[in-house]
Amino acid sequence: MATTDAMPTRHAPPHAATDPLAALRTLAGHIRDPDHAPAPEGIEVRRLQVYRELFFNNVQGLLAGNFPVIRRILDDATWMALLRDFYREHPARTPLFPELPREFLHYLDTRADQGRSDPAWLRELAHYEWVELALQLHETTPADVPHDPTGDLLGGQPLISPLAWPLAYHWPVHQLAPDYLPDAPPAAPTLLLLLRRDDGQIDFQALSPLTYRLLERLEAFPQLSGREQLEALGAEAGTDDVEAFVRQGATMLAQLGRDGVLVGTQRA
Repeated sequence: MATTDAMPTRHAPPHAATDPLAALRTLAGHIRDPDHAPAPEGIEVRRLQVYRELFFNNVQGLLAGNFPVIRRILDDATWMALLRDFYREHPARTPLFPELPREFLHYLDTRADQGRSDPAWLRELAHYEWVELALQLHETTPADVPHDPTGDLLGGQPLISPLAWPLAYHWPVHQLAPDYLPDAPPAAPTLLLLLRRDDGQIDFQALSPLTYRLLERLEAFPQLSGREQLEALGAEAGTDDVEAFVRQGATMLAQLGRDGVLVGTQRA
């Protein structure tokens, strides 16, 4: 008489019958917000704690390195609470670590819209610290932009280097520190130029209001010649002697060219 051996009973592993994507979302939700999102089934508590600490510490270390001044200014409790909020609330749209500081900047915009009690200078200081990394990673170079490096900056249309970024802030972001935190921004804005050199070095320079406005005009009205830009700038400044203003402005254009802020003129 034939006999059959009983087949051993097999137990399905945790989540075998569930949607893998849903299981991953449950795990991610718990890691981001363990106080409010339940832990997924089938994973040891000890392992979950390791995951939580590993992920958060990676984010904390990366942001502390990219925002060192903010990290020094904020006390430990305030800094960690800010990062916990970011970690829990912000739906980052990129998996790339170099883009995480930009995501943090976007999150600070959201917090400002929500009326959180963050320091008034926080958003601008974060932008100031982030923008250096942004320029380091910027891929467009002067070689990618058609231009005449020996063009007439007065007769032609001056072209700003894609690696020269004029910046304007309400707060003196380049001076903020643990021992210097003014209660209110000064009356005059802080005007800076961020410039990436050929060797990759990033330079910050203070700009006069006139130079900043000239660079602003060059970006806003690229169809105008250098002379036309200076004549319009002189009118804005209320000068009585336009020709003298243009002569002084020509010196300014030449200096910007020598400094690498202007790469030349646009090609016809």
